[in-house]
Amino acid sequence: MPKLKPDTQRARREHILDAALTCFARGGFHATTMQSICREACVSPGALYIYFDSKEALIAGLCERDRAEFAEKFTKLADAPDFLEALAAIGEHYLVDESAEKQRFVIEMGIESTRNPRIAEIFMSVDKYCFDSFEALFQRLKDEGRIAPRIDIPTLAKVFSVLGDGMFWRRVIEPQANMRAVLPVVIEMVGALLNPTEKTKLPEKVSVTEARR
Repeated sequence: MPKLKPDTQRARREHILDAALTCFARGGFHATTMQSICREACVSPGALYIYFDSKEALIAGLCERDRAEFAEKFTKLADAPDFLEALAAIGEHYLVDESAEKQRFVIEMGIESTRNPRIAEIFMSVDKYCFDSFEALFQRLKDEGRIAPRIDIPTLAKVFSVLGDGMFWRRVIEPQANMRAVLPVVIEMVGALLNPTEKTKLPEKVSVTEARR
């Protein structure tokens, strides 16, 4: 059998990850089997095991993909001249526009991480990466004199994380919840905690959409 080209291999790997995401979101970690992922992806077990040798390896692949996506979006956030507007844009992506399937997967893996040490190691590494990124950014903004927060930076980052997690959870358990209406209020709250030292216009919906593009 001829060896697949690198682009074909990457595409097949992504296709398998997409199928695994669907299965995990639909049935959870334990109800999902490697066989069910094969059926969803329309690949043979042999083809699947070339790329991933276990469900944990699939979770690691999905989490790493999420981390890479966040890193790309975070770079734009960190370099944005209007931090609050850029923050609203990234919030709209993750808390409004992201698919319900993707959000169910994250919740499923978060719950499974409380039972399975290997999943906890994978899942929490991404969670820590995101938390540390925001903590470092808030510290940088403070050092540059762009914000004068009323609380210490680690606590500020934790409060920010709790607000985001709460919105994420609410959308999963209440799919019809209007997070688009809630997000500007949350951004205003975050802005008050950050206490910008220069005039910062809170984003309107149109500008948020433009910033996300």
